[in-house]
Amino acid sequence: MSFQDIRKMRKGWGWEDIRFLVLLCIALAALLALNIYLARTLPGGEWLSLRWNGARAFMFEGIEPYGTAVAERAQSLVYGRTASAGEYGYVLNDPFYIVLLYAPLAVFSDFAIARGFWMLFAEAALVGTVLLTLRLLEWQAPRWMLICLFIFSLFGYYSLLPLVSASPAIFLTFIYISILLALRSFNDELAGGLLFLAAYQWEVGALFFLFIMVLVVANKRWAVVAGFAMTLFILLVVSFLMKSGWLLPYIRAILSDWYRGAALNFNSVLEFWFPASRLPWGAMSSAVLLVIVFIEMFRAAREHFRRIAWVACLSLAATPLLGFPIFPSNHAALMPAFVLILLLVSERWNRRQILVGFIVLASGFLIPYGLYYASFVFSSYAYKDLLAILPPTTTILALYWMRWFAVRSPRTWSDQVGLRK
Repeated sequence: MSFQDIRKMRKGWGWEDIRFLVLLCIALAALLALNIYLARTLPGGEWLSLRWNGARAFMFEGIEPYGTAVAERAQSLVYGRTASAGEYGYVLNDPFYIVLLYAPLAVFSDFAIARGFWMLFAEAALVGTVLLTLRLLEWQAPRWMLICLFIFSLFGYYSLLPLVSASPAIFLTFIYISILLALRSFNDELAGGLLFLAAYQWEVGALFFLFIMVLVVANKRWAVVAGFAMTLFILLVVSFLMKSGWLLPYIRAILSDWYRGAALNFNSVLEFWFPASRLPWGAMSSAVLLVIVFIEMFRAAREHFRRIAWVACLSLAATPLLGFPIFPSNHAALMPAFVLILLLVSERWNRRQILVGFIVLASGFLIPYGLYYASFVFSSYAYKDLLAILPPTTTILALYWMRWFAVRSPRTWSDQVGLRK
């Protein structure tokens, strides 16, 4: 066997490669310009404003990122004034090493430019989440369905809402799927490092974090813990060197955020709907749901990877209903579950794949916009509550509806005979 010199195999840039790069740069520049225009036109961006102002407060203004001054700037963007006692306070509650990740955007003094760049990265993360989820599920989706998924990921209500409000849930979802892919390919140190980056914003991924820890302990994947510990050490050292006294203000911000967000959880919504009830239906439902999810976690710890993906999607759908503040912009984390449900439905009704796929896609696209429109026409808080409660609830029901096709062993040859007829 002879080996070729790789220097002789190396090819120069062809005209096709150069043309593709030029067109790509032009397209990205045009998209960035459009995003900056939208950032100047559309109200919103409060979640980015909070973190952008926090990073600028540390880098250029010399004030406390976790203080009231930064929170009041986000409140002015949302309410046009400072928040009252019963309103959400928008206090910065990210650990300082996460705040430092916003430093490149904080270089821009114009918030619209920073928001335009953030939207460009977020749009790439939404498309990337769909691609990684398809890869995780090993699904070769038909071209028409792939195009529909890309359109849904960019223009669906629960994609546009976090894009407009600049919710970090978009990037967290991308990290969650990356963790699962790293675990499946046995890149345990990478999975541990990504897990530490996602170890905040518990209202989005608390149960997902617990599920990964269950998988690590049950399968003795201690390299994940090593990767987590190394990332923890490096980022904490950097953050304490940059700002030694950030921990106490951060803890106070978390407690303040938890107190101000108590009126936005599942139990408070049910109390508003059923004021005469003496039973804490929300707390009881959350407790039952937590037990169910824990059972699914431990049963899936040593199962095939599709079942692991199913439980991961279940954990992301159940987390908003466990007493955390519910923000509809965080429902971007349900995108992997939507792709999984679409896959299971397509496999279940293989001969009617186009019809059932269209029904699922149309329902996920049109129903939220219908509720959003009804909330303005009828001026009722019930529709706004449905926009917050309905997505995780219907996702859990749909996952259990198709549970058998997800948790059973992968198809054998005899299972697939009927699909080829």
